[in-house]
Amino acid sequence: MSETDAIPEFKGRAGAGGDVGITNMSALTSGPGIKSVREVLAILLVAVIIIGGTELLLNIFQVPQYVLPKPSEIAVALVTEFPLIAPHLGHTLVELFAGFAIGATVGLILAGVITQFPFAEKIVTPYILLLVTTPMLALVPLLILRFGFGYEPRIIAVALAAGPMVMINAATGFRRVDAGKIALARSYGASTFQIFWKVRAPMALPMIFVGLMVGSIFGLLTAVGAEMVGGGFGLGNRLTSYSSMIQMPQFFAVVLILSILGILIYVTFFLLGKKFASWEA
Repeated sequence: MSETDAIPEFKGRAGAGGDVGITNMSALTSGPGIKSVREVLAILLVAVIIIGGTELLLNIFQVPQYVLPKPSEIAVALVTEFPLIAPHLGHTLVELFAGFAIGATVGLILAGVITQFPFAEKIVTPYILLLVTTPMLALVPLLILRFGFGYEPRIIAVALAAGPMVMINAATGFRRVDAGKIALARSYGASTFQIFWKVRAPMALPMIFVGLMVGSIFGLLTAVGAEMVGGGFGLGNRLTSYSSMIQMPQFFAVVLILSILGILIYVTFFLLGKKFASWEA
């Protein structure tokens, strides 16, 4: 039995701290949210002011398109170029989903192993720290030399970027379980596997969702960066192509698509966290 599973003495405990941060899912699920039409209108009004103000200032100062295109030009480029951009968007999503699925699966498995077997943690941790501190984009040229210019090097890079993020947050969640709950489960004769599956895993869900969110965002950035380094397809390739031809409205249209993807990732895990882990708040 590890030190974290030792039966506690139930001495005086401090109240719940309610820490808020990127490593605490309550930061994503306990906010007030949008509750009225007035709040929606206020958000839309701010957006109109920012976009309209930018359009007006660029017209007044006659900023060249190759320096900073107007929002209206970006919108036109997004509509007219989307049929050409859409296939590249599909390639990027394939790389993201495949790499994230592999990295998240391996990360969750490793998180469970190192929290149950301290000796395994001593072996795995140095390599995980190496992956976390090494920019995966630096490995992309090497992966391209080994696997070519197809999906493989990009999927591997995404998996290597997302996996450690998922593992670190999930392992932290598995360790955050109250020792009193573990002691109660042991008193009822629960096995180590039952404690992990019925106590540790459910209590770790907030941290797991945070890890999945951070890992997927890291994966998206890595996928785009890998496409910019090498290969003839993907949104990163479009960014490189449009910038080399000084087609800045098209360039910012692709940036807008990537921003929307990032927002969708956040909203997806926000809703999942609110549904399955909002009890922590």
